[in-house]
Amino acid sequence: MKKIISHRGNLVGPNPELENKPEYILSALDKNYDVEIDVWFVENKIYLGHDRPTYKVDIGFLKQKGLWCHAKNLEAFQYMIKNKIHCFWHESDKCVLTSKGFLWCFPGVFLKNGITVVDGKQELEHEKEILGVCTDHVLYYA
Repeated sequence: MKKIISHRGNLVGPNPELENKPEYILSALDKNYDVEIDVWFVENKIYLGHDRPTYKVDIGFLKQKGLWCHAKNLEAFQYMIKNKIHCFWHESDKCVLTSKGFLWCFPGVFLKNGITVVDGKQELEHEKEILGVCTDHVLYYA
């Protein structure tokens, strides 16, 4: 396994109060981890937030190396594609392609060279085949 991606900036477990907060994301990036973030585009403004647009950011923030931007509304997806930001859109799909051609897999779906979202801490029997994981428990897999 080559990539361990922080889910919303988390390193040692879920932290709903800080997830998707720009400073929290930057802290994980500063530690050389890639980070999956939730992006909204509402009234020509970019926001981070899981359930709703919460933290306003600019396009420069989204263009940082190491970010995997999960579009939370179709407007965000269209905006990020137009602006060449690494992104993907999914709801319940088992697997989607990111805008850079990576396989992004739903929890429990392990595809060769794919990134699998992992809930909690678990042993991975497919570790040698997958490209990586997206997890709240980065330090467990590091």
